[in-house]
Amino acid sequence: MANLEDPPLDEIQWRSPPLAQQMGGIQTNTVLPYFSESPFFDKTSNNAIVTSQAMYNPAMFHLIQTRDAFEGRLKSMAGLEFMVTHDPSNNGTKLENSGMWVIRKQSRRKVQGREDEITALSSFFVIGENVYMAPTVGNILGSRMLSTVTSLTKFLSTASALPIFTPSLGHTYFAPIPKAVSASTSAQATQTSKENSPMPETQASMKSDRASLVDMRRSITDLRGMGLLAESFNLATKYHGEYMDENPLIGEPGSFILQKSREVPTQSQSQSQVLSQSTNNSDIATKTSVPPIPAPLKTEGLPPEVRKGVKGGEKTPITPGTRDKKKKKSKNVTTTPK
Repeated sequence: MANLEDPPLDEIQWRSPPLAQQMGGIQTNTVLPYFSESPFFDKTSNNAIVTSQAMYNPAMFHLIQTRDAFEGRLKSMAGLEFMVTHDPSNNGTKLENSGMWVIRKQSRRKVQGREDEITALSSFFVIGENVYMAPTVGNILGSRMLSTVTSLTKFLSTASALPIFTPSLGHTYFAPIPKAVSASTSAQATQTSKENSPMPETQASMKSDRASLVDMRRSITDLRGMGLLAESFNLATKYHGEYMDENPLIGEPGSFILQKSREVPTQSQSQSQVLSQSTNNSDIATKTSVPPIPAPLKTEGLPPEVRKGVKGGEKTPITPGTRDKKKKKSKNVTTTPK
């Protein structure tokens, strides 16, 4: 039974130079016996059974002399076995090769009338004198995910300590560049508070921040002034001959009024306007002073009741206000006593 404290098989490397030298080096006929001495080998496999039988039975000793005879015997049995699936020397025909053999651990199941059912369990690499176990796909994905999560955790823990907050700069990821500070400010900065409260910012940093803000405001105002000046020049060159805000004064001194129209009237136009206005006023006065004479009433063909109300004829209309004046005169007449 394997010890629980032993590392996993896919994390170890096994090698035995003395054994490889005793076997005459790793080649196609010695790769399986060399692999059987490693911790990756299973003692209950068919390889171990055939080897133990050949050691004690001279009739089977030829099975362990060559790899072809040994694997032929394994193919006739059912159960767990180790087979070479990749031979770089192509069964000893190539003198120069990569030196990497691939051995597969598999389970063989015999089925009557059909080919054997083979289930691959794991793979191993023999490179020179070193033997490795190939990791499974699940182990590879788990290792990659573990390394990714570990890297992200380290990054987040490092990035969480980077932000620095100051009232003047806010949240920043880089510390401000230190500037030259006078002796008085440095002495003030080295003082420690008795109540363990944070010290205020130095006056030099506050002055520098204020100066930077003032310079920024001045640059903004200068840019706005240049923009307004350019716009003024543009309007002056575009409308240099037009004065839309002029309203000429008309009238007499003491009663000036602003003319609404844009055109300034000439002297002849003003005189003609005055004459036309005076003629219009005189026509209106004559029309209002003399009332029109009404047309005579036609009484022919009217009934007698209507004719009585007319009282025989035409009468001149009484102008409004004359009857009241007569009444007033009669009231004012004085009688002398007899």
